[in-house]
Amino acid sequence: MALIMIADDSDAIRLVLKDILSIGNYDDILEACDGEESVNLYKKNKPSLVLLDLAMPKKDGLTVVQEIIQFDPNAKIILITASDDQKVIQQCLASGASSYISKPFDFNTILKAISDLLAK
Repeated sequence: MALIMIADDSDAIRLVLKDILSIGNYDDILEACDGEESVNLYKKNKPSLVLLDLAMPKKDGLTVVQEIIQFDPNAKIILITASDDQKVIQQCLASGASSYISKPFDFNTILKAISDLLAK
């Protein structure tokens, strides 16, 4: 089963994403509440996929993407963001993020994105 890391500073968003993952039978989950913890947990556990918020304390999403990709060029990262800053989103995608999903999201969108990316 895939190990999935949820990296978001919002307890509520992490809880919603865990519930969505549970619906999709993804039960092996790591949680990070800031960018620094996200990078450290990735390096320690090398999850199959990361659901990453762009706006986090300590390190922003772009920095997290860059550091994870530098450590593991094959990392699978889905940005989940309320930001409509296409410049930052494009920078993240250019730095190695796999795709992005805008907030608010629905569980079908999340599960399809995860399934598609894990199938690659």
